[in-house]
Amino acid sequence: MQSKRSTRELARHGNRKKTLGALIRRDKQLMLMFAPVFVYYMVFCYLPMAGLVIAFEDFRIGSGFMGLFTSPFVGLKWFQQFFSSVFAWRIIRNTFLLSFYSLLFGFPIPILFAVCITQFRGKRFAKVAQVVTYLPYFISTVVVVGMMTNFLSPSSGIVNQFITRLGGKPMNFMSNPSWFRPLYVISGSWQSFGFNSIIFVAAIMGIDPALYEAMKMDGASRGQQIRHLILPMISDTVILLLIMTLGNLLNVGFEKVYLMYSPAVYETGDVIATYVYRQGIESKNFGYASAVGLFYSAVGFIFVMASNTLARKVTGSSLW
Repeated sequence: MQSKRSTRELARHGNRKKTLGALIRRDKQLMLMFAPVFVYYMVFCYLPMAGLVIAFEDFRIGSGFMGLFTSPFVGLKWFQQFFSSVFAWRIIRNTFLLSFYSLLFGFPIPILFAVCITQFRGKRFAKVAQVVTYLPYFISTVVVVGMMTNFLSPSSGIVNQFITRLGGKPMNFMSNPSWFRPLYVISGSWQSFGFNSIIFVAAIMGIDPALYEAMKMDGASRGQQIRHLILPMISDTVILLLIMTLGNLLNVGFEKVYLMYSPAVYETGDVIATYVYRQGIESKNFGYASAVGLFYSAVGFIFVMASNTLARKVTGSSLW
């Protein structure tokens, strides 16, 4: 009996190998298309995870790659040093607030824009509006921050010239800590809301026209159509994107913050990413920077799991 069972298992295992090989041969063109994506994630996402051990070691850059295995183990020293630092609460608070304000104001705007753009009777105007709002997304972050610096310059900026003509005094917005968060959120929302609305426009356009006709026959106004038809029909798409956005809640754009901030706005502009850069690259404290980055990633992972669980319990829709 045992020999027959082992023979069956070997035959089944061989069939699986043959099936897998047949699938690969059948879809080899798709596999070739997928290969660059696989290589990218392996090289830039998964292989660097080996460097997480630096967060628990006293790593020195001079030791090279083998330093990952030869550096002295220090346990939770860097984590304790970070949480006992006077800057810990400040950078966690700044990171969370920048991300939260970006989500609060930046997430609903594409939905509202998509609803409005699909309700216009003039299709030509709708297409022009879509193209105009898509374009800022493709502007480089360096260019956007440069535009902000020029427009808000206290000496020659158009905003301060307007304030002066109204009888006010010029203000250095870029060096004012209280203005850092509004400028970051407003510029980010302006740059991305058009492009982010594409998926919502597609979801709305996919609604069966017969449902609109049925609501019109029942005497529903345009506002009632939006409330009782459009928003419920795109709710799954909204929840899916909300979960993905919550997963990146603490992923504040390093490039933009780094270009916008200065020591004068550290109180509101210094975030985890810039702090890790200063500690890891400028101060050469790689173990400390890795510990902060690991904490940053762990919190992001918790946000993804929590948001997915909450969405599944509340609406029944989730990523897994």
